Amino acid sequence: MKTETKPLDIKDFLHTDAELADYINDAYHDDDPRMFLIAIGNAVKSKGVSTVAQETGLGRESLYKIFSGAASPNWSTLKRLLDNLGIEITLQAKRA
Repeated sequence: MKTETKPLDIKDFLHTDAELADYINDAYHDDDPRMFLIAIGNAVKSKGVSTVAQETGLGRESLYKIFSGAASPNWSTLKRLLDNLGIEITLQAKRA
């Protein structure tokens, strides 16, 4: 008997704003800095790239380039995306 599988879709696991924030926060703290952009990209895709592009004034093509790794976003772009997703970054001193 063959086992049938389907690709993992992260939006199946992000049901609340708190889950989304935790997901992006965990990705930010990953040793691989690309994980942060991947997490933001997954969040944007779960909301709808066209919707986010329209709401932020960013180009859809630009968003796809950022999330594919073909372009590096500047801070204002990241801030607009995080604001659109309802995510706020808070800094704190490292614990010794």
